[in-house]
Amino acid sequence: MIPRGLIVAVQFLTRLPTPGITDLKPQDLSQSAVFFPFVGVMIGAAVALPIWGLRPVDPWVGALAAVIIWVWITGGLHLDGLGDVADAFGASHRNRERFLEVLDDPHAGGFAVMAITLQIASKLVLLASVAATASPWALILIPAWARFGALVWSHTVPTLKSGLAEKFSSDIRWSMIAAWSVVLVGASAWAAPPLIAALVVIPLGSLFWRWRLGGINGDCLGASVEVTESLLLLALVLGKV
Repeated sequence: MIPRGLIVAVQFLTRLPTPGITDLKPQDLSQSAVFFPFVGVMIGAAVALPIWGLRPVDPWVGALAAVIIWVWITGGLHLDGLGDVADAFGASHRNRERFLEVLDDPHAGGFAVMAITLQIASKLVLLASVAATASPWALILIPAWARFGALVWSHTVPTLKSGLAEKFSSDIRWSMIAAWSVVLVGASAWAAPPLIAALVVIPLGSLFWRWRLGGINGDCLGASVEVTESLLLLALVLGKV
């Protein structure tokens, strides 16, 4: 029997097929939070497969295939958040109310296009750089760390307003965060020590949102996931794993 929370987490974070749930409840999203890093492992495995499957052909071909799969499997969920946040930062001029107003606008502006383009390009270059040297487990762990970050940011930063971020954070506990941190640190120490940099990157994300906005919402979480993934890829490149 597949846990209900895992099914909800997969449905929310990916485009992967799952058993249908027709009676979704308000608390389902928050109760699925414990499975977010595990879904990150699933995403990481899908990204790692073309990198090593196509390594004998060309690292750039594998990196391109990995980026396409990365965007497809997530449905661009976090990229959308990154674009919205980029537009809001670009247009708000440090005005919190204006920031929230722009976030509510469904249209993508110039800042969103630039941010998403740069993010995809960054992942492509970084994936090609690590393709020849990194352990497959390294890429599997990166999306897991980023979605673990979503637990930390949701639990440590107040929500900006009622919405998905508020519903998501209601059942997150420090015990859940501690358990996942032990698992991810242990796995990273074994497979890819540079990824332990996540223990610095993720808390800095919390401090940034507290300082810049005094809170966080779903778009901010998505943007933070994307930035964390790129920074951890960079850590792999610099660490030459």
